[in-house]
Amino acid sequence: MSFRREKFVPRGGPDGGDGGNGASLILEAKLGVNSLAAFANRRLYRAEKGQPGQGSMRHGRNGRDEILYVPPGTTVIDAQHGFVIKDLKVPGDKFVVARGGKGGHGNARFKTSTNRAPRERTLGEEPESRMVILELKSIADVGLVGMPNAGKSTLLSRVSSARPEIADYPFTTKHPNLGIVELDAERSFVLADIPGLIEGASEGVGLGHEFLKHIERAGLLVHLVEPAPADGTDPLANHQAIRDELSEYSDALGQREELLVVSKGEIEGAEELRRALAMKTGRDVRLISALTGDGIDDLLGEIMDRVRRRRGERIAAGEDVVMLRPGDEVNSKKSDPQNNRRRTPPHLTGATSQLSDTVQAKDFSDTTGDPTDRSSKPANHGGDEATK
Repeated sequence: MSFRREKFVPRGGPDGGDGGNGASLILEAKLGVNSLAAFANRRLYRAEKGQPGQGSMRHGRNGRDEILYVPPGTTVIDAQHGFVIKDLKVPGDKFVVARGGKGGHGNARFKTSTNRAPRERTLGEEPESRMVILELKSIADVGLVGMPNAGKSTLLSRVSSARPEIADYPFTTKHPNLGIVELDAERSFVLADIPGLIEGASEGVGLGHEFLKHIERAGLLVHLVEPAPADGTDPLANHQAIRDELSEYSDALGQREELLVVSKGEIEGAEELRRALAMKTGRDVRLISALTGDGIDDLLGEIMDRVRRRRGERIAAGEDVVMLRPGDEVNSKKSDPQNNRRRTPPHLTGATSQLSDTVQAKDFSDTTGDPTDRSSKPANHGGDEATK
């Protein structure tokens, strides 16, 4: 509330400005953000408040919205009632999780012909306050599963630019890691390294139970089996234990398409394990070595073929295929090789592309456009007398 007080201006009247609007908190899914670790140690986020109005009809500045970046695949859950508010699947999806309050009105707003000196003003609205749970279900085309220390992180670091922690002890991976595997300019997929599972993971044993949700959206599972586990367990029994945990967690996950791979092919006994797994399951089993690189190219080729087939089936069924990265061949105009070609700059097309230190514009013929053809009369660059 303010009144104009100026010399030689009697009854200046009200001049209180309005207050600014409060900022909002916005959640946005962004490529390159792979985890919710940034939210682990901070529980309260407060957006900027609007500035108060002042005299001389000066309005307060609006608060700047605060954007909190989360990985694609983050589900926003209301902590009080437990329902899903928003599922941020596609990079670029935004959601206003808490809206800022409207700014108040100064007394200049209440001026009328009969109320020339109003003393009313309104306070700003209370902003929204909400307690939410952020749950990440990683959006990946392929998920790596297996016992602890089966070589999942090593394989991810070999085929992508991801750099997960790698060590010779179990449970080295504490959180899922994502990597983009690029076979060439037009073929790529997203690979997720899930922390090692053990028997009883679906019931809360070990670390893997917290991350089983991350492979719910993976269309293909790559099951790595180690030929010589450090704890001395039987590799065939380990394979069956992981299969049982997947089925107990979700029937759909237990029936998910799977590639069986024996890792650490440089170790003695790896080939015998591959044959035993193939005989037991009746399926093709691949043998790879992340150390030497043997079998990796063939494995990536088969994975890419299956990923492309699944993408095509989802598109044919009318499902929305999530765009995981710019240039993805699914639902993208960039998949067309004609659209992938960069436009040639104008100075490199047409006649100007022939210009050089020895070939100048004056050397070009007016009729043929050939700099070597000088049969036509050259252009007049001198000061010839103008014809009348």
